Order: sequence, then C-alpha cells, then structure tokens
Amino acid sequence: MSDVRHVLVLPDRDAAEEVAEALGDRFGVREEPQLVRDALAGEDDAEDAQWLVVVEDPDGALDSAALDVFVADWDGWREAP
Repeated sequence: MSDVRHVLVLPDRDAAEEVAEALGDRFGVREEPQLVRDALAGEDDAEDAQWLVVVEDPDGALDSAALDVFVADWDGWREAP
C-alpha cells in the first residue's frame, strides 16, 4: 500500500471550497482536504492565483479518471503525479 495524494487545481477560492466540500459527498473522502493558494509566478494580485485542493488518499481508493471528470465541472483539473 502506498500513500497517494491528489492535487486538484481550481481557478478561484470559491470553486476550491465547493470542490473540497463536495468531495465528501461524491467520493466519501473523510479527511478534510487542504486548500492552498498558488500564486502564479511573478504575480502579486490575489486575482491571479489558482487554488489547490490537496486530497490525501492513503488507500489509493479514489479513481483518478473520476476525479478528472468531477473537477472539470468547476473548470479545474487534476495534476498528474
């Protein structure tokens, strides 16, 4: 068994918060995902920041393809490992 971490990239904080909340209902994620602001290189303006939702998946139970489809509903994507 290996620890897996999924990083979902969202266009703004609102989308990231919605995704983090919906992960529990959709995928049964029990541990609260971590939200991280990811400022684009050279940008100081908060408007130019993406938000990351970091999901720990220690059992490797989450389907990567299903996460891809899920996060696309918020104009986001899953970072490939």
